[in-house]
Amino acid sequence: MTGRPPAPRCVANARMYSPAPGAAAAWKELFAWLARESRIDLDVIDHAFPLALSDLWARKDLGAAFMCGFPFMLAGARPRPVAAPVPCGALYGGKPVYATRLIVGAKTRFQSLEDTFGGRLGYTVPDSHSGYNALRHHLLPYFRQHGAKLYRQSVGPLTTPRRVIEALLAGDIDVGPLDSYALDLMLRHDPALASQIRVVATTDLAPIPFLVAAADCPDEIITRLRATLLSFAAAPACAPLGDQLCLDAFAPVDVAVYDLILRWDADARAAGYARPC
Repeated sequence: MTGRPPAPRCVANARMYSPAPGAAAAWKELFAWLARESRIDLDVIDHAFPLALSDLWARKDLGAAFMCGFPFMLAGARPRPVAAPVPCGALYGGKPVYATRLIVGAKTRFQSLEDTFGGRLGYTVPDSHSGYNALRHHLLPYFRQHGAKLYRQSVGPLTTPRRVIEALLAGDIDVGPLDSYALDLMLRHDPALASQIRVVATTDLAPIPFLVAAADCPDEIITRLRATLLSFAAAPACAPLGDQLCLDAFAPVDVAVYDLILRWDADARAAGYARPC
């Protein structure tokens, strides 16, 4: 019997956007749909905290996993872009973008970001855009105005959005950064959270984390995965998943727009503000 050899099995992971069990389950359903429609075998793996995301992104069998634009742009050997999510909601304007929400506890006295100055600032990891780079970019004008550090303590690495929430509610930090799309998913699957936190500021928009495959993933696999993901918005069977994942569509990845992230990093470093504090 002749024909093309079967495509190799690949792994898939949505850890970055699985901040609640319901979201994690929905991503597994999406990856199952993606495997069926693309005819690419995808094994969904957990790779949960405290395992390092860098190890996930370095896997030779990676087919679809979310990667932040900051480590992608800094990487010497970059994975291959597959597609970027387009979250639903007015903030995103139908584009593959996101922001950082700066949150405080709902029962605290803080009504504005400035009210938190002098307190304890949480962050995720230094190579995170939403949890570090965008946070620092938003605070940079205040740093320039004050000419000194804004907080008495920077607390981290907290690593994940869920751990930022936990630190905030435990009183370990006064304010912390959350990827806006991750927060949307948290609120969708844990609506009680809305009464426990308050957003005091939102950063400028930036290009969103996107799905990547291994650097040497065959072209055919990339093409089939990308084409299938780009059909998500028009697939009637995916409407319930769109609701569960606060997701309108997937879009092609324009790597050039991620230069914005490097510019924000360079601006902060040039101002002597390498660490958000």
